[in-house]
Amino acid sequence: MFEAVQPLLDEHAELERRLGDPAVHADQGLARSLGRRYAELGQVVEAYSAWRAATDDAGAARELAAEDAGFAAELPALEQAVTEAGERLRRVLLPRDPDDSRDVILEIKAGEGGEESALFAGDLLRMYLRYAERHGWATELIDSTPSDLGGYKDVSVAVKTRGSTADGVWHRLKYEGGVHRVQRVPVTESQGRVHTSAVGVLVMPEAEEVEVAIDPNDLRIDVFRSSGPGGQSVNTTDSAVRITHLPTGIVASCQNEKSQLQNKEQALRILRARLHAVAQEAADAQASAARRSQVRTVDRSERIRTYNYGENRIADHRTGFKAYNLDTVLDGDLDPVIQSAIDADEAAQLAAS
Repeated sequence: MFEAVQPLLDEHAELERRLGDPAVHADQGLARSLGRRYAELGQVVEAYSAWRAATDDAGAARELAAEDAGFAAELPALEQAVTEAGERLRRVLLPRDPDDSRDVILEIKAGEGGEESALFAGDLLRMYLRYAERHGWATELIDSTPSDLGGYKDVSVAVKTRGSTADGVWHRLKYEGGVHRVQRVPVTESQGRVHTSAVGVLVMPEAEEVEVAIDPNDLRIDVFRSSGPGGQSVNTTDSAVRITHLPTGIVASCQNEKSQLQNKEQALRILRARLHAVAQEAADAQASAARRSQVRTVDRSERIRTYNYGENRIADHRTGFKAYNLDTVLDGDLDPVIQSAIDADEAAQLAAS
């Protein structure tokens, strides 16, 4: 049983040996990559050790049960522990998303609903910032276009873990991509009628410069004058930057920074993430159904969630999750909603394996 475990245990031991070599840490990129893989395999080692220990305990109790009624009484609980440990091990042995340990760039764009949609985009931004704070993640505002009433027409933020972990930001936030629908009475509504608006969320794993090669000859770089609150300090110069990747037509722009060079670097970060996402989608399309995530591959145009303020209700349309604590979810208590997507994804993969 679990024949696939031993090669992973051997790889974990080899990585431990390599990470103990000071020469490895002279290359920070290599050390970071090895550290992430080591942390990922650590989950397998831990789950296998727990299953092995539970199996040994149940086996010992089974041998002694005929002679000691006390061991016979303990046997059902010990066998249940073996079953649960085996289930946990099966889950950690599922094919992993290769981007699970990555940081992300998260984009929120106002959609149907005008100013009300922009206000809700601001609410979602606050929700993700509070969620990141709860997990000890770092956040960095990359670019934003504020709306007249204090919301956002669009906003991009980087979310990063601190240190090497098996499950990075992408592991959890990848399920947030899609259309988020809000039902509430807008501040602009004088008659007290409930309106429905929509906001698009796009989540991309952040790619490092060495991972996505961009030929400068493939880029068209345009500069323009910054506008809005983010550009007030530079609104007399053409400091905002728009970069178009000519082979794919992908566009990334930034106007939040004070210099053209800084805006260019931030726009390139977004462009690298988008190009990485396109490459990963192409790889997913060639993969077998058993290896593709059953939840995270939703099209961005698909409605994934509804936030109903009147009923204080949040509902995820992919997993059937529903709860009446919308106020706390918007304050960053998002884990139960995201866990429902993780559970659905793992259940689909287990059923297909």
